[in-house]
Amino acid sequence: MSTLCEELSRVKTYEYTAEDVVEFEALHEEIRALKKERNAIIVAHNYYRPEILKVADFVGDSLELALMASNVKDADIIEFCGVHFMAETAKIVNPSRLVLLPNLLAGCQLADSAPADDLRARIAELKKEYPDLAVVSYVNTTAAVKALSDIICTSANAPKVVRSLPNKNILFVPDRNLANFVANQVPEKNIIPWDGFCYVHQQITPEEIDRIRQADPELEILVHPECRPDVAKLANAVLSTSGMVRYAKEKPAKRFLVVTECGLTDRLAMEVPEKQFLKGCKLCTFMKVTTLDDVRDSLKYMRYEIEVPARCGGCSKRQGSALCVSLWLCGEKLFTTEPQRNTEIRE
Repeated sequence: MSTLCEELSRVKTYEYTAEDVVEFEALHEEIRALKKERNAIIVAHNYYRPEILKVADFVGDSLELALMASNVKDADIIEFCGVHFMAETAKIVNPSRLVLLPNLLAGCQLADSAPADDLRARIAELKKEYPDLAVVSYVNTTAAVKALSDIICTSANAPKVVRSLPNKNILFVPDRNLANFVANQVPEKNIIPWDGFCYVHQQITPEEIDRIRQADPELEILVHPECRPDVAKLANAVLSTSGMVRYAKEKPAKRFLVVTECGLTDRLAMEVPEKQFLKGCKLCTFMKVTTLDDVRDSLKYMRYEIEVPARCGGCSKRQGSALCVSLWLCGEKLFTTEPQRNTEIRE
């Protein structure tokens, strides 16, 4: 079994010293003691710092973490090492448990690009032209936006979810690049994109990827669907982060270019040491703002609690609650807060 020092030595985003590792190990001990004392679990997103991933009980993408949170039975506290909308989703599926976000600066520019009031106005406008309009929201949205939506998708299942709807006209919120990916996969639908994007994925250019491929033509290129269309077309596979992890572990190829936020490359380098993962990535400041000290202090001082309002003000379109969300996995409903609510999250 690899030591923490050996695993972190394979990470290329940061240069860790022996002193860093000793400090991390001491903090890990503190955090594990606090977890036991508080009866807490820690979940962490793929993009988080490697030293945080190593102390988490579960690591995954936003939907995997929400599903994991929905299955929590014994813990009283969920410490969510992700960004704000992810912690909100965990609270939605676990309203009776305390959900903590270690650093309140861990927001999301993509989620913030679709304010609920603006979405409500856009829905009203489009309904005049498209009476059958359905609102499909990416999981990377606030709880208030989810409450205005007909169904919630992930990057892993967006085409499948859109294809499953009887509606012809789809308002896809908030990522325009993912909307374009869905439109190409489901041409029979009229996809109306919200004009949002993830600044991290938007920065990645086809020129960068093409330069790396020309230098190493045997590379398998894995691209996240939040990337620009001219980047996605260069991929061997366009996949969610969870899909990239499975692909890299299961395929016989030994060398991969991972085109998403750099944290995923770090996770793969630690977990799959027999393969090589090159970076075609950028750093997300929101994902990297949280430190191991923040994780420790969040449990120590019981901060910062995430609350989701029982009613999101003025959600007249659905007369819905921000908590009225159904969670689906492979067609089986795992959780619903209020049966009359129509919003679904599917995998």
